Amino acid sequence: MAQLTSELVESLRRLDACTVSNAIERFECRLRNEGFGDGSVRALFDDVRPAVGYAATARIRCSSPPPVGPRYRDRTDWWSYILTIPPPRLVVVEDVDERPGRGAFVGYVHTQILRALGCVAYVTNGSVRDLDAVAPMGFPLLAGSVSVSHAFVHIVDFDQPVTVAGLPVKAGDIVYADRHGFLTIPPDVVDQIPGAAQRMLEHEKRIVALCQSSGFSLDSLRALVRQSE
Repeated sequence: MAQLTSELVESLRRLDACTVSNAIERFECRLRNEGFGDGSVRALFDDVRPAVGYAATARIRCSSPPPVGPRYRDRTDWWSYILTIPPPRLVVVEDVDERPGRGAFVGYVHTQILRALGCVAYVTNGSVRDLDAVAPMGFPLLAGSVSVSHAFVHIVDFDQPVTVAGLPVKAGDIVYADRHGFLTIPPDVVDQIPGAAQRMLEHEKRIVALCQSSGFSLDSLRALVRQSE
């Protein structure tokens, strides 16, 4: 497992998800239509910093009571599992109901619990709630919808592969989330992303400067764009 040092985390958080995605493409380590969630899951707050961490995964249902076993409030084993994931931890939960989002697994109280357990963000294709209470915490919530109720929410399992917004995520994967969405970062290149992103951003600044200059021409633009290739 790649090591997310505090220095690397801060370097990554100075970027945004779009820049991280572009930087990953430079390494040609996966197809360009893979590795990120689609637009069905969006950030609920715009004014929070990006989050990056190791995925703690779970699957839930909300539309009907659990056939056997405890409700989610009694699943303290879920909290114990979270602590087995190295910090920083980023929770990724798949709502496997036929109609995801009927009930919210995470609201104000559960967000407080997750933060106390060293979690830095919550991502789900289901719903969340208590937005006014959570917003001042600066804790990113990315979800498919918002619900007023937790309904019959209960954990089906955890520490298993999940798929959220079309993105497969395994426990321990490195996940990056911000206002644009979320993606996984291949561990083999994660420590090279900040440097690659910086070089890419510097080149993009030269393109923007050319576009804004009086000396702009298509020939000069083509020549400058080719340099990035």
